[in-house]
Amino acid sequence: MGNRLLSFLMASVALGGLAEAKTVIHVMHQGDPGWVSTYGEVAKRFEAANPDVDVELIYAPHDAYNEKFSAAVMSKQLPDVMELDAPFLANYVWSGYLQPIKPLIDKDILDDMTESNIAQGTYPVDKELYAVGLTDSSVVLYGNRKYLEAIGARIPKGVDDAWTREEFEDYLEKLSKLEGVKWPIDTFRGYGIKTEWITYAYGPILQSAGCDLIDRKAWKSVGTLDSDACVDALTMMQKWVKNGWVVPQSSGTNQFFAEGHPAALALGGHWFYAEAAASMKDDIVVMPLPTFGPKGASPNGTWIWGITTASEHPDVAGRFVSFMLKDKALRDYAREDSAYPGLKSFAADSPLYANGGPMAVSFEQASKTAVARPPHPAYPIITSAFMGAVDEIFNGGDVKAALTAAAEKIDEDIEENDGYPPFGEQQ
Repeated sequence: MGNRLLSFLMASVALGGLAEAKTVIHVMHQGDPGWVSTYGEVAKRFEAANPDVDVELIYAPHDAYNEKFSAAVMSKQLPDVMELDAPFLANYVWSGYLQPIKPLIDKDILDDMTESNIAQGTYPVDKELYAVGLTDSSVVLYGNRKYLEAIGARIPKGVDDAWTREEFEDYLEKLSKLEGVKWPIDTFRGYGIKTEWITYAYGPILQSAGCDLIDRKAWKSVGTLDSDACVDALTMMQKWVKNGWVVPQSSGTNQFFAEGHPAALALGGHWFYAEAAASMKDDIVVMPLPTFGPKGASPNGTWIWGITTASEHPDVAGRFVSFMLKDKALRDYAREDSAYPGLKSFAADSPLYANGGPMAVSFEQASKTAVARPPHPAYPIITSAFMGAVDEIFNGGDVKAALTAAAEKIDEDIEENDGYPPFGEQQ
């Protein structure tokens, strides 16, 4: 009896020792309920394949992610792995939160990345890769075929055939008078100003019109964001709102395929397709973004994965990221969610985006018109100032004054930080 008790105690001590020996990595992420559930299942499969590792997932709501990340920084509780919105990468690297990820990720994943995926994860100063992702992103112009045929609208066949500004505004006016159409277009104002939507989706309208949020060589915003071309572009969008052509913010985030299809067009993300197609069947039309000036422009960049400098187990963190990006169930879910390919192998398995596929035009935009958001450490200020200005303009504010105030706020931040060295010197 005494020997059996001793053996039991020794076994308990041993088991306790094993439990204490487990490596724990913390993974901070966002996402809708479907993605949250999928990440949870991936973590369980990784733990099963790596019984010496526990993965603790930390969820942060999409529209409060940056606030929660800031809180983690302040409390010195950075996770090992973090999901980050690509345009914030420059700020995170400059602030010292991320480490180069290439030595930590499986080579076959690195070799599989598309050029735009590499671009969204690369810091322009040292050209190092700091984040990887399964996906990238884009925005297209969705249309209701029934309404478009009723007004005799031309249906573009590709990016080179996009609507001009004149065509687009002519169709908006005609749609506004068509029976059954409550609003000509949903630009998803319902996303508000706490997400990246306004800068991500509306910024390319400025770039297409011949201006930008900031001069990307001098890194000055005054003279660019408040230039005549930008004032003209935002005045145009303000007119759409004043005319009642745009779904108001108070009406939520989808009136395109909602019951009765009250919105005829939608300036929507690629992630919008699956639900819209299921609701609208043959009535859905996917078109390139209109050209508002001298060139076409479309957004790119999405939520990607980085490993923080605070991680005590970067090798395990890298193993988890590599495992996740190869996970078949995660890829199956991403494909069903119409996720935009960032890995070549995922693109080959996504007929939605292949030539002839229903979303092929969005993949065409990636190579012809995609413009990344400004890769500058001051990006959090750039996007926040721009979104505030657009919100003010859509609510009837003076366009020139709002853009000038935003531009001055951006330049002041850059000046107060001495140009964010070494960023300025190495551009």
